[in-house]
Amino acid sequence: MSESMSSISNLARDSVKALVPYASARLSMSGGSVWLNANENALAPEYQLNGSFNRYPDCQPPALIAAYAAYAGVAAEQVLVSRGADEGIELLIRSFCEPGSDNIVICPPTYGMYAISAQSNQVGRTVVPLTAELTLDVAAIKQSQQTKLVFICSPNNPTGDLIPREQIIDLLEFYRDSALVVVDEAYIEFVPEASTVDLLAQYPNLVILRTLSKAFALAGLRCGFTLASPDVISALKKMIAPYPIAAPVAEIATQALSVTGQQRMRQSVATINELRTAFSRFAASLPQVRRVFNSNANYVLLGVDDAAAWVQGIAAQGILIRNQSSQLGLERLGCTQVVRVSIGSPAEMTLLEQAIQTFCAQQATTTRSSGEQ
Repeated sequence: MSESMSSISNLARDSVKALVPYASARLSMSGGSVWLNANENALAPEYQLNGSFNRYPDCQPPALIAAYAAYAGVAAEQVLVSRGADEGIELLIRSFCEPGSDNIVICPPTYGMYAISAQSNQVGRTVVPLTAELTLDVAAIKQSQQTKLVFICSPNNPTGDLIPREQIIDLLEFYRDSALVVVDEAYIEFVPEASTVDLLAQYPNLVILRTLSKAFALAGLRCGFTLASPDVISALKKMIAPYPIAAPVAEIATQALSVTGQQRMRQSVATINELRTAFSRFAASLPQVRRVFNSNANYVLLGVDDAAAWVQGIAAQGILIRNQSSQLGLERLGCTQVVRVSIGSPAEMTLLEQAIQTFCAQQATTTRSSGEQ
């Protein structure tokens, strides 16, 4: 790097220099012919665009807001659409947390963007790991100081567990006048009965994050939603960009939320849930798998002896899965080496099981050879 380039990079904020960015699946790995490392939905419908796009879009497209409000069973005033749920996370932190003084609570192992968004906005992070039973350590959360946002992912990524409803209600009561409890329901379509959306009417400090990336198979669209009280939504609207949703995105998202679109989504979810159950059963039969985490989403977390070897061995056969062993809090679960496997199409899952069997056979052969020497 030239001296001038080095000088320019030094202009960045100190917090930016220190920031380790989120390692997305696309940045972490490339290649392969079967992608099962990003929790995408392989059962993708096709959409058609109509009209021209020479005008700026609405900040909050009325047709899309109305469609999602009807789908979620809330009022339009309780819905904000953003560039994925990730922007919803960012907006909540920027809108409700004072840099340098306020904190968010995260409960790892969980989705990494809560912590990174807080760090990038110079907001503190209180880390309260999940218990060994994959529940919240409620007593420890209540001890946190200067808390403005408590992030709860349910179904949780990467473990797939559901956070008990009574624990969420407990925290909503405790923080009723002092903090927002944010329930990330990115995967809720795979277990809709676990949604907390019915609690919105009772708890104005409840915020729910949703997305079209998973069950609706629109990860490339980058379209997410925040459900909350009108006061919270009004605050977020003050911080959001003037044109956050491109007109083609709004058009396709509205189609996805039509009656036909919802029917397709539910058929897809039923298929994925069946495939997940079958894969979990298969994985549990393998002596090389130490633990199969119970999942309520479109992925399964596996405890293994050497996660890097698993990822490399499966990738060598053209299939990408994800090493999640860098997650905080795994030691509490008694399983520090883990890989997360997204549920693909029926054909992809057949290929995956064949690849895992081949890898496990190779590992067994290597182990026997080492023992004979």
